[in-house]
Amino acid sequence: MSKRKKVNRAWLAQHIDDPYVKLAQKHGYRSRAAYKLIEIDAQDRLIRPGIAVVDLGSAPGAWSQVLRERLARPSGAGAGIDGRIVALDLLPMEPVADVTFVQGDFREEETLRRLEQALGGAKLDLVVSDMAPNLSGVAAADAARMGDLVELAVAFALAHLKPDGALLVKCFHGSGYSQVVELFKRSFVKVAVRKPKASRDRSAETYLLGRSPKASAASASGQRG
Repeated sequence: MSKRKKVNRAWLAQHIDDPYVKLAQKHGYRSRAAYKLIEIDAQDRLIRPGIAVVDLGSAPGAWSQVLRERLARPSGAGAGIDGRIVALDLLPMEPVADVTFVQGDFREEETLRRLEQALGGAKLDLVVSDMAPNLSGVAAADAARMGDLVELAVAFALAHLKPDGALLVKCFHGSGYSQVVELFKRSFVKVAVRKPKASRDRSAETYLLGRSPKASAASASGQRG
């Protein structure tokens, strides 16, 4: 048996036994990633009725599902959600009720324009990003690609967040991580690191949370845009 087949078989066995995979299947979430956002939100109370939020790197849609659940109107108060959710991904995504989906490459200006059109000029309370590049296995190259995505997410957030808004992004703990943290510290008044239990211990992924964009950083971002 080839080494790759052994690795794939070991990953599959672990995936099947993963408690978060089982929970996701039980509760109808499209991936175990739902529990990363649920856990972070339980600590930081990011998702509140009435907010406008963008979900970057949304496919297959687990984070959009969580956002939709948290913004759903109480039974008896009418259908739909109290707020606005716009999701974006390079890949197609099966519809999530009350979520506006934009398919395109976040690195392209045309995609950003379509995303802004979907927002209709609304300023955002929250931007969440579970985006990750296609991994090559070369740590330095993967970290650089991840860093580029984080920089784009920060620039987008600074241009569109309200003064008390927040950005939550996935990044990789390794090469380039300290630069990403410094970018957050330059861009936001409050910065926190989150490693939810649903994120596998062996994974290099971690999450950075920035709150309240700094006016100088937001102004510079707007000038670049």
